[in-house]
Amino acid sequence: MASDSTVANVNGGETGSLNGEPVVKRPRESGSQVSSLRVPKEPQNKVTVVLGAQWGDEGKGKVVDLLAMDADIVCRCQGGNNAGHTVVVDSVEYDFHLLPSGVLNKKATSFIGNGVVIHLPGLFEEAEKNLQKGKGLQGWEERLKISDRAHIVFNFHQAVDGIQEQQRQQQEGKNLGTTKKGIGPAYSSKAARNGLRVCDLVGDITVFEDKFRLLAEHFQRMYQNLNINIENELEQLKGFAERLRPLVTDGVYFMHKALNGPSKKILVEGANAALLDIDFGTYPFVTSSNCTVGGVCTGLGVPPSHVGRVYGVVKAYTTRVGVGAFPTELNNETGDLLQSRGREFGVTTGRRRRCGWLDLILVRYAHMVNGFSAIALTKLDILDTLPEIKVGVAYKVNGKPLPSFPANMDVLTRVTVEYETLPGWCCSTEAVRSFEELPPQAQSYIRFIEDFLQVPVKWVGVGKSRESMIKLF
Repeated sequence: MASDSTVANVNGGETGSLNGEPVVKRPRESGSQVSSLRVPKEPQNKVTVVLGAQWGDEGKGKVVDLLAMDADIVCRCQGGNNAGHTVVVDSVEYDFHLLPSGVLNKKATSFIGNGVVIHLPGLFEEAEKNLQKGKGLQGWEERLKISDRAHIVFNFHQAVDGIQEQQRQQQEGKNLGTTKKGIGPAYSSKAARNGLRVCDLVGDITVFEDKFRLLAEHFQRMYQNLNINIENELEQLKGFAERLRPLVTDGVYFMHKALNGPSKKILVEGANAALLDIDFGTYPFVTSSNCTVGGVCTGLGVPPSHVGRVYGVVKAYTTRVGVGAFPTELNNETGDLLQSRGREFGVTTGRRRRCGWLDLILVRYAHMVNGFSAIALTKLDILDTLPEIKVGVAYKVNGKPLPSFPANMDVLTRVTVEYETLPGWCCSTEAVRSFEELPPQAQSYIRFIEDFLQVPVKWVGVGKSRESMIKLF
């Protein structure tokens, strides 16, 4: 039997297969030769994605830093300087908010995508602060690219953020716990289609000035007590424009070349986390961007077929900054212990993080949305002193099991959590460097998480340094 089969096509051509690969043969006019359109092969370069699987602060920076050591490109796809990543290299602690953590790799290109909102004073201030800490950031401007389609966070966006939070407090007696970095107002401008982008600032400056004045006046009309020094901010922005211009690139073309050119390792670090996603998080106590896997495509201009492995970062317990429902929260000595041992203070705001047991219902929900290939379990060492450890495995409301994670936050505040109690190991794991060296109870804790989620744990963190990330496979 012939290896190639052919059948008639309704459009007058033929369909079939060639060496097992589908082919559409279409007749060309004037008796010219038949052309073959092959089904595209699997893309050579795919992006590896690192995402938070809880409410943020899971230790994504450390995982990204680990993977970034041999990456060619490290990307940020959403969020702004409301996010915070801490990376420890050679005993130096670097704090990143807008810069990708991979900027410490001097051989890699760092890329800030169109989905990120950029506060320019914050960006350059962040670089200066980290330059003073150690040698890791030297030459950062030579290896950073910024998408021309990224929106700009202005100083008045930050002022508006604070006013809005104050208004919520006065009107409803509760706020959202925003970082007041202007992220929500900037994304609001983007959605309202009156925002300004990087391409505007590095383009015709007179056109930019006119648009900036219109936007500033728009906010002044909305908020009577908002003070904006338009001329001062414009002067500041002109200075930033000159520093910014060499860094700016067509982000879509940049990513297209990276994905379709020679073999490259491309890493994407998500900011915030799944339960802070504007669509899938604990709304309205969320951020203003898509920090789940969909944000990778829209925030970088990456086709879905180029998304490869997706790693979820899970803290060995649960933390949350600010307000909002928290089913496994511990308002007791154990919660205080986790808070103090874990040094649970926000990188961006310095706020004390609320602490509780690991909530696997929440993480399973994050997996439903993101489809994690594997998990990085961080800060296992913080549990070292506990004689027993509880894990949330089911929700009930009014005695009835909840089949899925609720969208309504009024429901989430009323859930009763069912726990599985596991034995602690009551010894230090900080010096452990392999899975086999972990106490049997710690190994069982990890295997329980894997079995519940049906996702393998690829790394286990037992400390702050690069060396303290144990690789399981």
